[in-house]
Amino acid sequence: MRSYLWHAIGGTMLLAGTGLAAADTIIITPEQETVIHDYVGTQHVDPYVPEDGVDITVGTALPDTVELHSIDVPDAQPVYSYVLVDGRTVLVDPATRRIIKIIN
Repeated sequence: MRSYLWHAIGGTMLLAGTGLAAADTIIITPEQETVIHDYVGTQHVDPYVPEDGVDITVGTALPDTVELHSIDVPDAQPVYSYVLVDGRTVLVDPATRRIIKIIN
């Protein structure tokens, strides 16, 4: 009986984690991408050159030393920040500093 209980708890935790991961999925429409791309193109910010060991992929948290830039456009809701890396716009959640989307 104990074994069954632990398996049930483990399965429930696994499913809860899956639900949390799905809730963290960010959807940015093509229209929003266009607005963000156009906005970033009008800004003059220095690109970020990642140090060794900093992976520029969705889900990675950027170091505190990286300067995040605000996106100030009405159609870009919720509010994200961005950095430029290798000519790409990297959208970042300013609260967690995690990369949420990379726009080429």
